[in-house]
Amino acid sequence: MGNFLSLIKSDFDRKLEIFLEDGAKMSLLRILFTDGTSANVIQRLAFECAKIKLLSPFALLFQHFNRIYNGCTIGTKATFAGGLVLMHPSGVVINSKVIAGKNITIESGVVIGDEKGFSPKLGDNVFIGSGAKIIGNVKVGNNVKIGANAVVVKDVPDNCTALGIPASSRLNN
Repeated sequence: MGNFLSLIKSDFDRKLEIFLEDGAKMSLLRILFTDGTSANVIQRLAFECAKIKLLSPFALLFQHFNRIYNGCTIGTKATFAGGLVLMHPSGVVINSKVIAGKNITIESGVVIGDEKGFSPKLGDNVFIGSGAKIIGNVKVGNNVKIGANAVVVKDVPDNCTALGIPASSRLNN
């Protein structure tokens, strides 16, 4: 339970940091009621329940509730380090086999999906724009931005921005 609470705190802190970077003065209480916060919490609860076989039916229940309430489907075993931020969860679909580092920011309509049994691995400090798709056995490096509607089917190195269909990478300035 301690790890669960530290992940939630890390998620909230990261969301607050994003709003402050954008110039918005937000309190922690206001963060609790912004779009996506409930999706974050429900995903973390589903993941915790999925780790314990006896509680796995609750994991599926939380996943179903997230789909109904927030419009997103996130696999119960999708692994995210601290700092996960679902800015707008509507239309987000994430496979259970996804493994992600810290400070992942996901906009609406994002798909992070499996292909032939392989799912993406995301590094730290990754921003994924609205409508982007990351499919298959790809590695997304650290400090990466994936543009809106980009389709990532090849590895993206550290410190790059990926744009287009299929996405091509260029170094961040």
